[in-house]
Amino acid sequence: MPLQFATRLNNVETSAIRELFKLLGKPGIISFAGGFPDSAMFDVAGIKAAADAALTEEPGGALQYGATEGYEPLRQQLAAFMGTKGVEVAPDGLIVTTGSQQALDLLGKTMISPGDKVIVEGPTFLATIQCFRLYGAELVSAPIDAHGVDTEQLEQLIVEHKPKFVYLIPTFGNPSGALLSLERRRKVLELAVKYQTLIVEDDPYGDLYFDPASPPPRSVLSLSKDLPGSREWIAHCGSMSKVLSPGLRVGWMIAQPELLAKATMCKQFSDAHTSTFAQATAAQYLKAGRMPATLANVRKVYGERARVMGAALTRELGDAVEFTQPQGGLFFWARLTGKGGKVKDAGEFAKRAIEQGVAFVPGAPFYAKDPDVSTFRLSFATADVGKIEEGVGRLGKAA
Repeated sequence: MPLQFATRLNNVETSAIRELFKLLGKPGIISFAGGFPDSAMFDVAGIKAAADAALTEEPGGALQYGATEGYEPLRQQLAAFMGTKGVEVAPDGLIVTTGSQQALDLLGKTMISPGDKVIVEGPTFLATIQCFRLYGAELVSAPIDAHGVDTEQLEQLIVEHKPKFVYLIPTFGNPSGALLSLERRRKVLELAVKYQTLIVEDDPYGDLYFDPASPPPRSVLSLSKDLPGSREWIAHCGSMSKVLSPGLRVGWMIAQPELLAKATMCKQFSDAHTSTFAQATAAQYLKAGRMPATLANVRKVYGERARVMGAALTRELGDAVEFTQPQGGLFFWARLTGKGGKVKDAGEFAKRAIEQGVAFVPGAPFYAKDPDVSTFRLSFATADVGKIEEGVGRLGKAA
């Protein structure tokens, strides 16, 4: 007899991005497909010093089992870190998660019953689509533009579908790179209060803005202090993966106490707690005050790579492609126009690109419904300027 798997697995598929990675073993291929930071940007010396400090100052705490809610010194450091971004939160007002991906999984476990409606951006983070569908959610797609989710249409969707919650990546979204405007952020808060609807703010990229003189608007969570009654309707997910190291797997969630308590209970069943050694290392890193310099470095490097990629796309593809130059994050989101007899379907474009020795991710999998097959995502994070120039040149040949 074959194994009888849970029926909830019928709602999800293997990640299209993971499948694409199987094609990347071809020698000489240039990849714009990954959604991860450049390992050359990791502050190895600082992380090593932090790990040494963790083992020297409190080896028992770093190596023993720990509290499910998180290692207390890290919770204190994260509360202070959020304070620098305009968020007032006590250490017990957040829980530490194994990356922000676990925070999303815990929200799925605690909030979604089969058949519940959940509104997501169209397009949105692929793993979120898979995660929420695993718990039986019916996903509703809210349209976005370069300024983030269209709040007028979002309100209409909230009224029509009465969702369990709304999931947004307001700052340099994956895959869109979109930046939700200040006006729309305030409108999102108003909608949360008006319709008593939970807003999940996923913020792994918010610190990766390119112009130090022009940071993005404050987070939705930070802005909630300006609107009485809105804070309780915000769940904020943060991560160290894009700014320090994905390998540490350190994320966090800030939410109302009842939601945190339920999430903590579910986390007990999942992993008991996030690695105490990783947490202690992250705590020591933040305590040492190295984060500002690390952020300044990655902002400069990624900003230059984004500038070069934008110029190269314009030069090599011309009006055959449309995109908005990103102000931060890791991604370009582009649309093929088909002008000049060029390819219009991103799936076909991806196949041609692989033949030319360059890879990217077609946009269709990032849509919960009604995918735009002319869209695609490029990451500039892991390729240096020379590789970006060469890779985009290959894209020009593939089009």
